[in-house]
Amino acid sequence: MGAAMTDRWSIKRMPTMNAEQFQLWQTLLEDRTGMTLSNERKTFLETSLNMRMRELGIEDYETYYEHLVMGSTQSRVMEWSVLVDRLTVQETSFFRHPGSYALVEEFSQRFMAEQPGGASLDVWSVGCSTGEEAYSLAIIINEQFSTSEQKLFYGITATDISLPTLAKARKGEYAARRVLQVDPLIRQKYFTPSNNGQTVEITRDLRERICFARLNVLDLSTAPMNNMDLIFCQNMLIYFRRWRKRQILNRLAERLALGGILILGPGEVTDWQHPDLERVHFADTLAFRRCK
Repeated sequence: MGAAMTDRWSIKRMPTMNAEQFQLWQTLLEDRTGMTLSNERKTFLETSLNMRMRELGIEDYETYYEHLVMGSTQSRVMEWSVLVDRLTVQETSFFRHPGSYALVEEFSQRFMAEQPGGASLDVWSVGCSTGEEAYSLAIIINEQFSTSEQKLFYGITATDISLPTLAKARKGEYAARRVLQVDPLIRQKYFTPSNNGQTVEITRDLRERICFARLNVLDLSTAPMNNMDLIFCQNMLIYFRRWRKRQILNRLAERLALGGILILGPGEVTDWQHPDLERVHFADTLAFRRCK
């Protein structure tokens, strides 16, 4: 039976999505996640849906759409999680944007100089994907705090909409080639190679500093994070419309502690400002500090 189905799918071509169907899927994705798909990404959507439909044995877009919006609550939630994982681009790496991490290093040093012993640096990685960003932040902060004469603490909350992606992040295991660009001393200190040398694992001490949790950025108004010293949000806003970007940024700004900073991806937003925030002038970065 399984072989017969495989043969049937290998011969039969999946249907082409018409304009009305594409608009229906565009609307569903934006309504549920806030993310937009331009007309240029129609082929990407078709390919992603086709791959999942093949796995489920579903032959047309209408049936799959109904499965997502009209199935049982549990099946809808599980299937939507799988699909969002397929549709979300997860192109990330350790220390992806050096200028931004240099600012995190400076901010950590200033925190050390200004805060008393026992203080805690609270960090939020928004749209953390498979965890490289959150672990990079932890490494930077840990390296700085380890040189302090007084005891300082830090914790990182890392959120993403995709449950499968978060599961990968929590595991903290990556292909060895993914860390080749990381400084050898950092690699030796924070990454444990597997017996076969094909993968590396983030050390347990570092993993325990991070809480990975599911969060849809459309639900920021109900998110429990408050008084954050550092919010790091990169390579996520590109998926949203201009008005939605502003809405997300305004809500993130509200979650900053006085003196806290919001670090964005350079070029992701060009015309946003907030009355309680001032621009942080730091080379090759886009960041804001809460000043009141």
